[in-house]
Amino acid sequence: MRAFFHKYNRLHIWLLADCGFLLAFFALRGQRRLMNAIAESFTGPLRRGLGRLSYRVPFSVMELVEVLAVLLGIGYLVWNVIAVVRARGGRGSRAYRGALGAACILLSVWAGFCLLWGVNYWTDGFQDQSGIYAQPVALEDLRAVTAYFAERTAEAAGEVARDEHGLFAVPREEILANSVHAYEGITEVFPFLAFDDPGVKPMAFSRLMSALDFTGFYSSFTGESNVNVDSPACMLPSTVAHELAHQRGYASEQECNFLAVLASTTCSDPAYRYSGWLIGYVYLGNALYTQDPEGYWAIRETLPEEVRLDLAYNNAYWARFQDTAVQRASNKVYDGLLKSYGDERGIQSYGTVVDLLVVYYK
Repeated sequence: MRAFFHKYNRLHIWLLADCGFLLAFFALRGQRRLMNAIAESFTGPLRRGLGRLSYRVPFSVMELVEVLAVLLGIGYLVWNVIAVVRARGGRGSRAYRGALGAACILLSVWAGFCLLWGVNYWTDGFQDQSGIYAQPVALEDLRAVTAYFAERTAEAAGEVARDEHGLFAVPREEILANSVHAYEGITEVFPFLAFDDPGVKPMAFSRLMSALDFTGFYSSFTGESNVNVDSPACMLPSTVAHELAHQRGYASEQECNFLAVLASTTCSDPAYRYSGWLIGYVYLGNALYTQDPEGYWAIRETLPEEVRLDLAYNNAYWARFQDTAVQRASNKVYDGLLKSYGDERGIQSYGTVVDLLVVYYK
């Protein structure tokens, strides 16, 4: 056994280091003070530093890294298969070396993710910092807040540019350019949200992201907020605000959804305000429909034609990707990731935003 270990001692030491780090992380992640200290003094500044480097170029560094990772992965696999085939003796040993190297690389990437971002699942979130906590929602409160959002959505709908068909027509370039101002309004209410926003980047593979059921993605390895620019533009401002919430170190998806609504609806940009009220109405309306279909339809009938057109267009866009094998696989992987970091509700946790919205706006 000792001889076998020393034969690949560097790879075995690498593997043990990865496993040791991961075991330590999962053993200590419940220590809130420790996680806060790591995020505030090390990983937060590191991610911001990586972001400053990444934002020196206009394209998504995250996408470039992903493409290179795929190409290198394929190259590594082909190289090892050829090496095993050419090995006259000890093919099993050569295959083991290749598999061990791959395991070390994958575990190192996982360890890096745990350090750069996984820590944030266990730090103080927006609810802890603001004192606003999600609570059980009474049906009458849900109905009242949904109606309020419908009214505000209707008011904001007339403030944005529309095309000849009545659809939201604010250019995506304008939305992305104004992303640096998205949080200016809400920071007056919650000063701890102040942050030097670097903006967001459009993803070149946006259609692929739609197939994977993603509207945006924050990369902790590059410090970038990336958004899907193929999906309907009426939801893009709120998606931008969501990703910028991740920039601030918030890992919880439901909190970032809530912050996206708060930031967008208090923004000076009409496109952001409309998108914020619209996505908030969608969250609330979906929840209300499951409890009170008649109440939901009564409120929906009050929406002007422009809002209904935007909602119909958004639904039609996402329907083409619904329930595909790719989408199911993507959702299963992401759901498992959320649960592995302590979010027991997984993807369903997006519904918790309703509780926060009702508590805040009722």
